[in-house]
Amino acid sequence: MARAQNSYVLIPEGGDDAADCGTETRLPEGVCRVTPAALGATRLIGGPFARTPEGRVQVAAFDFDGTCIRGNSPVLLVRYLARHKLLAPSVVARILVWAGCYKARLPQNESWVRGLVFRAFAGISAAEVNRFLCEFYDEYIDERFRPEAERAMADHEAAGHAVLVVSATFEPIIAAAMQRHPIQYAIATRMRVDGRGNYTDQVASLPVEGPQKVQALRKVCDELFGEDGWELAWAYGDHHSDRAMLAAAKEAFAVTPDRPLTRTANAEGYAILDWASGEK
Repeated sequence: MARAQNSYVLIPEGGDDAADCGTETRLPEGVCRVTPAALGATRLIGGPFARTPEGRVQVAAFDFDGTCIRGNSPVLLVRYLARHKLLAPSVVARILVWAGCYKARLPQNESWVRGLVFRAFAGISAAEVNRFLCEFYDEYIDERFRPEAERAMADHEAAGHAVLVVSATFEPIIAAAMQRHPIQYAIATRMRVDGRGNYTDQVASLPVEGPQKVQALRKVCDELFGEDGWELAWAYGDHHSDRAMLAAAKEAFAVTPDRPLTRTANAEGYAILDWASGEK
């Protein structure tokens, strides 16, 4: 039995979603991991899905940072942690150097920088950190959620499409967004938990970034719908690192794109959406 909390999730009676979802690391109530290996999450409501004449579920995949929200959630998190002295100044300096190289589009170690950020949480129980990150999302990120993304997701869900977010940000942040918005499935960067149930500063697999987004999406959707049971019908992204996901979709949307992605969109004939008009 489950009781409805809002239009997007169901809460298991008793409030213990960790037991019902079969995971030791508590995500927000009504949000469960698909499998430990697939780096995916689902909310406890969704479907039935419309299928193509070939019997495939049509997936609409959204990047998160810069696409669904204004700004970048890991950057906002680092600023918060630095302001509250939860990260050592030397660690913040190293993150800033990495960010400068990333902005210059130099090759960077994605796992390394995420480990630096999670030094603030290493040795703390995953349940406690997940709650902290969900509260951080509610207070600092949710107001940045673009209404155009909300409408696009709601339209896809109403049409029977599977709405999925693929993001390099941390899993609990996306899980919190699943409680507030029409996101049925999510794939995000998961950090490793030790045998005592505490977070470490190591990424569990690979950050969900660039070409890894397509690989992770295929793995999760194969598990959910079967290897020949789905198709990536639509993809939305704002950054040149989203090129692989957009190229894999039947229809691609460049959302307020950066200059490299704008060039790609013009060359490939992708639709360009301005979801930043009117923003301060």
